[in-house]
Parts: sequence; C-alpha cells; structure tokens
Amino acid sequence: PVLLKEVLDGLSIQPGGLYVDGTFGRGGHAGAILAMLGPEGRLLAMDKDPEAVRSASKQFGGDPRFEIEQGSFVMLGNLLAQQHLQGQVNGLLLDLGVSSPQLDDASRGFSFSEDGPLDMRMDPTVGISAAQWLQNADEQEISRVLKVYGEERFSRRIARAIIALRDTQPLQSTRQLAELIAAAVPVHERHKHPATRSFQAIRIYINHELEDVTAVLQQVPDMLAPRGRMAVISFQSLEDRIVKRFIRDEYRGEQPPQAFPLAGMDYCPRLKPVGKAIRASDEEVAGNPRARSAVLRIAERLQ
Repeated sequence: PVLLKEVLDGLSIQPGGLYVDGTFGRGGHAGAILAMLGPEGRLLAMDKDPEAVRSASKQFGGDPRFEIEQGSFVMLGNLLAQQHLQGQVNGLLLDLGVSSPQLDDASRGFSFSEDGPLDMRMDPTVGISAAQWLQNADEQEISRVLKVYGEERFSRRIARAIIALRDTQPLQSTRQLAELIAAAVPVHERHKHPATRSFQAIRIYINHELEDVTAVLQQVPDMLAPRGRMAVISFQSLEDRIVKRFIRDEYRGEQPPQAFPLAGMDYCPRLKPVGKAIRASDEEVAGNPRARSAVLRIAERLQ
C-alpha cells in the first residue's frame, strides 16, 4: 500500500472509531487500519472490482468489525444513510486510480506492457469495454478524450490512426493498441512508454473516474464526524487538481470580488486542509516505483 504510514498518521486512527475505505483494492490500507482498531471499531469498505470484493471476503470476512460492498464510492453517501451513519465517520480513505493487481493482470486490459484483451473496466460486468468504445467513437471524440483525460499532445494523430486501423480490423488487444500509438507518436519521451497517456485517458473515461471523484467529494462533509478526516491519494494531475480545489473551496468558501472585500465574511468552512500535500519518500519509491506519482492530501471536518 502506497504512503501507508502517512495515511494512518493522517487519519489519526481511534481504536473505537468508524472508518471507510472507498477503494479496497487488495486490502493493504484496510488491513493496517483494522490492526489499529479495537473491538468497538468498525471498517466499512467498497470497491467496484468484483475480484477486490472476493479478496476482501477471504482476508477479513470473519472479522465482525469489517464489512465490504461492491460498487463505486459514489454510493457511499447512500450506504451510510441506510445504516444511519451519516456524520459519524472518523476517517475516510480514497486511493484513486487503478490498483496494482489490476495492472499486473493482463486479462483486465489495463497494461500496455503485457498483451491482453482491451477491456479496462474496473467492474467487467458493467458498461462498455475500451475495445467497444474505440470501435464506435468518432475521431473527434477519441481525440478529445486522449487530450482531456491523458493530456496527450498527439491526440489527433493517434485518433486518426485508430480510425484508419479499425476500418480494416477491430482493435481487440492491449499490445495492438500500444503498438499503434507508438507508431503514431512522432516524439517519444525518455523513460515513458508512448502509450502511457492514452491508456490512462481511455481508462479514466471508460470508468468515469473524474466524475466519480467529484461526486464523492461533494458527499464527504456530510459523511464525516466533527474532526473526522479524509485522506485522498491521487496518481495523476487531473485527480489531484480536483481534490486540491475541493479542499481549498470548502475551507475558503466562494471568494468575494475584490471591489467588495467584506462580501461573504459570514462563510463557515466545513473542512480545513491538514498540512501540505505529501509525496512518497525516495526509499518508498525505490521499493515501489508506482509510488513515484502518488500525492496524499488530508482534510478535517471542522463542525
């Protein structure tokens, strides 16, 4: 689990508290939280991925303090309301993006380094796969997704290449797409595969990741107990920007025009940032290169 000590310190675990892990993955953070909870503590987890839910049941299914639900963390507000737990959460963790097991399993279609079916869905039973979307989207839409969600400067070239190929054969494998992108991109960055940005963009779009992050953050103040904390780990700038702006806006409120500096002075913030953004240490990155881009932000409910 990335930034484990920093997450546990940031959440300020109370033995009898109620905690929520909205992105269980394979339970690295969840297991550490459970180890710090006493008999009265409770951990509620969620994950879109059916494999993650099965893993959770095997690891912690016998622990009465633990519960997991399959689904997007967007459902957390409703789930807590159903259990009459709104406003009682002492700590919420969101570890955004794709998990290491998903990347390492070629059959899930997230990785360009191993060949597999071009799927990329975190829940393979819901929605359309990456292959289905690429087969039917028009050139303008593909280019827009690659540019907006992957910040890919050669998005038009890649989109044209995809359209040209699919007219003769469907895109069905990750290697097929990765090789097409590598051929379409005229300039390759050092130490970065040319398909990195495009794979990220398609995955984010297929799974509605940024929309889900925005939606769940809006629910957070109502979930947390007074002095309850939220810890969010982001792995790319688009996610981190959403989290950073949300915490800032919750703390500062809507800023008045400069001409009327007293406007909005009665605003009562619901959240405050706790410290600055935290990144993985050199030692952690050396042991886990995927931690290199991780950014942890922590906020606390004030009232």
